[in-house]
Amino acid sequence: YILGDNEWILFRFSGTEPLLRIYSEAPSNERVRKNLNFGRSIIK
Repeated sequence: YILGDNEWILFRFSGTEPLLRIYSEAPSNERVRKNLNFGRSIIK
């Protein structure tokens, strides 16, 4: 999903393990951490 301001988050199920991976890109490490925490909160 595109979050705006050059930020995105991606949810991807592993094809070989029972895992959901969350990826993010943003201008700063702090924003990446916030986006990943947001992603984790959505799936709980």
